[in-house]
Amino acid sequence: MLRIGTPLPGTAEPTERADAARNRRLLLDAAQDLVRDHGVDGLTMDELAKRAGVGKGTVFRRFGSRSGLMRALLDHSEQKYQAAFMFGPPPLGPGAPPVDRLVAFGRARISDIEVEGELHRAAEISEAGDRYTGAPYNLLKTHVSMLLRQADAAGELPLLADSLLATLDAPLLMYQFKVLGYSARQVGDNWEAFVRRVVSASPPVE
Repeated sequence: MLRIGTPLPGTAEPTERADAARNRRLLLDAAQDLVRDHGVDGLTMDELAKRAGVGKGTVFRRFGSRSGLMRALLDHSEQKYQAAFMFGPPPLGPGAPPVDRLVAFGRARISDIEVEGELHRAAEISEAGDRYTGAPYNLLKTHVSMLLRQADAAGELPLLADSLLATLDAPLLMYQFKVLGYSARQVGDNWEAFVRRVVSASPPVE
């Protein structure tokens, strides 16, 4: 799985002991649950320690600061998402028709950003000009391009993949949720309609 940015406190290194890696995953799973239950503002070092049943010192030693925790959580979430669309059960993972996989890919992303949008938005802003050349984005682009090819979509597939992924950018989705008032289901339905339209009617690029 590809990480976001450079390794930070709380990210697994190749030499990390199996028990330490397991404990780190348990802490990050608890942090993810806290965000889902109470939003990003509810994720504090104190609350994570309570949720995970460990001392606050353990959390600080693992992540260094709340900022380190946030970055590690985003990396953890991104790796789970990558594993799901690369190796997980269909329709998000292998085994479903390519259009169904594309639809599931977008709906899963929309669901994640509905809950963890502030984390994703901060990461996308911090990446700035490197966002589209970095490995995490290009893994998503390669995956979407592959599914478009399998679905026999017409046109310049890398451009189509960029266009589709642009509709899943965190700042845009957060605007649709918080300002325009759309639900994740509505945005997901729009994604599905867009994907099916692109696949069935995309014209060749001259």
